[in-house]
Amino acid sequence: MSSATTIVLVHGAFADAASWAPVTERLLAEGYRVLAPPVYNRSLSEDAAYIKSFVEQIDGPVLLAGHSYGGAVITVAGVADNVVGLVFVSGYVLEVGESLGQLQGGFPDSDLPANLVYAPYPVRDGEPGTDVSVDIAAFPQVFAAGLDKARAQVLAVSQRPLSAIAFGEPATAAAWQTKPGWGIVSSADHTINPEVERFGYQRAGLRSVVEIDAPHLVMQTHPAEVAAVITGALAELA
Repeated sequence: MSSATTIVLVHGAFADAASWAPVTERLLAEGYRVLAPPVYNRSLSEDAAYIKSFVEQIDGPVLLAGHSYGGAVITVAGVADNVVGLVFVSGYVLEVGESLGQLQGGFPDSDLPANLVYAPYPVRDGEPGTDVSVDIAAFPQVFAAGLDKARAQVLAVSQRPLSAIAFGEPATAAAWQTKPGWGIVSSADHTINPEVERFGYQRAGLRSVVEIDAPHLVMQTHPAEVAAVITGALAELA
């Protein structure tokens, strides 16, 4: 299965598919089939529907890997019939009917909430939406800790905001109930309280969980370790 399986890397909020680049490069160099689609960060239901549709158009089995908010997205989108496994990277793992806000609300805040910025954006029906982003000055420490300062600054000014709707929208499915899963905890995470990650992984009964002494963008700081978890999952599935 591993040679025929496509690895789909799903990015999270305040980032884009390039956040996976160091891992993507490694997987491609090793001969794996990899796709890293955009997530539009408009709402959990819309983002999950898009990723599910994207996955269903792939010929053959798919291993989904989701970072941060991308973990919530693959929790819902992973019910697609051709998804064979889920890898959560510093990610949210929701239960059916649970929102990001509810899951986070059960634990002490990380450094993220105090450094969020809110801005209106237009939507089709004429009512304004609200974009949520990380304060540019705080971004290097809160979201991109461990990265070169120049790289962190580039990411800060090119972040993809998340619509405020996504924080309160409940998950309509939980793919981990029927699909095997693996998890990575970033134990030095300042964006998501690592306890949120541990709790979600334990509740989902993931096959294995790896703790890495890394910040939130573990794919950037520890790409070899992240790639190893993904390829290890493929080996188990095979």
